[in-house]
Amino acid sequence: MFGMSTRRTFLGSLAAASLAPAAPSRPNIVYVLADDLGWGDLACYNKQSAVPMPNANRLASEGVRFTDMHSGSAVCTPTRYGILTGRYAWRTRLKNGVLWGYSPNLIEKGRLTVPALLKQQGYSTAGVGKWHLGLGTQEKCDYSQPLNPNPTTHGFDYYYGIPASLDMDPYLYFENDRAVEQPTAHTEGRNDPRGVFWRPGPIAPGFKVEDCLPHLTRKALAVLKERAKEPAKPFFLYFPLTGPHTPWLPTAEWRGKSKAGDYGDFAAQVDDVLGQVLRALEENGQAKNTLVIFTSDNGAHWTPQDKEKFTHRPNAAWKGQKADIADGGHRVPFLARWPGVIKAGGVSNDLHCLTDLMATVAEMMGTRLPEGAGEDSYSLLPALQGKRGTRDTIVHHSVEGLFSIRQKEWKLVLGRGSGGFSDPKKITPQPGQPLGELYNMDDDPGETRNLWASRSDIVRKLTALLEKYKAQGHSRAG
Repeated sequence: MFGMSTRRTFLGSLAAASLAPAAPSRPNIVYVLADDLGWGDLACYNKQSAVPMPNANRLASEGVRFTDMHSGSAVCTPTRYGILTGRYAWRTRLKNGVLWGYSPNLIEKGRLTVPALLKQQGYSTAGVGKWHLGLGTQEKCDYSQPLNPNPTTHGFDYYYGIPASLDMDPYLYFENDRAVEQPTAHTEGRNDPRGVFWRPGPIAPGFKVEDCLPHLTRKALAVLKERAKEPAKPFFLYFPLTGPHTPWLPTAEWRGKSKAGDYGDFAAQVDDVLGQVLRALEENGQAKNTLVIFTSDNGAHWTPQDKEKFTHRPNAAWKGQKADIADGGHRVPFLARWPGVIKAGGVSNDLHCLTDLMATVAEMMGTRLPEGAGEDSYSLLPALQGKRGTRDTIVHHSVEGLFSIRQKEWKLVLGRGSGGFSDPKKITPQPGQPLGELYNMDDDPGETRNLWASRSDIVRKLTALLEKYKAQGHSRAG
């Protein structure tokens, strides 16, 4: 999958840049966020993919494909916080790990979010799907009461979704500030076969786990249809999906469509959801002035046992998997289409992060971010237009809080082991052994040659830079 010794030859050269036409004023924005979809699931990234994803591949051909895009974390809650706020989640009370179905609201009161910024610019803002950023203020959320704070507190005019991951109780839908149906029933959960997993717990009587993704898709399409009634008013739709995160429950139509088992079939269904969104935009006459983004919150959860059973590699040849500090944990697919602005078939090898949505939106709107907002966000707009990207440094962390910092070709990991799901999770160095890891990602994209001992100058430089970013409270200049 890498096939070549250097990242530059592996990724290919940056598509020839040409000055794009001026951006249309106030485009619609549709942000489709897959859950645990890997970089290597898409054939436009990995020709050996065993998962049919024609809609994603079509989107890549009609827009730009980022090869070095990263989530802010190797797991979902921190990444979602970063997308909506432009700030690394390790700066919050969460530090690392994820929230649960009863967890309180994570986004701080008064913090500017992407939907709130867009509302200031006259946008209609809606969200449909997996929230996973906490609801209410109580230590254990009470779904029989109004849920405050909730997504509408943070800039959404409307939100319909589930509280957390589809394998976490309580299993219910909420709309704005209240549960649609109380979780008065109980599910025993399931953990067989591999990936068909959800925890036991309270469930709303009408909630069907296997119908969750189709139900949310119908809601999202209804939002697009409703917005078509006011074509002069721009809109933002945030659509965080529930798949292909566990439980891997493809509907009957999608069973057997891939050569990667239930996971691959569910990923193929996710691609169909994207296709339904793209078709709706076309049918509603919204496609020409809509920026569509399709990405994932972290890498795929693909174990050594999965690798033994299937030849498919959801994380391509990147080291590690979901939750890990290695690139397989946080390097994600990122496709963007914006007719008349993004050149079709473009490829960007620039380093970027999902926290960059906030600064991108601000530049698109021609406004400056206020002090204390989007502290870790850089604008993607130049890279979208085929120009040079604005970022050269990203801070990552694993599910266990292991930090790394990447600057251009250099990646420093401040510890040993995966810090996540892969074994060994933690390595205690023996006397004389490296305390951490350092890789040149241009020469060694698979993170196989630890240069910690031979390049102590880079270790010192990047360690100091990370400490500076932590201490000053922001990584974006200004």
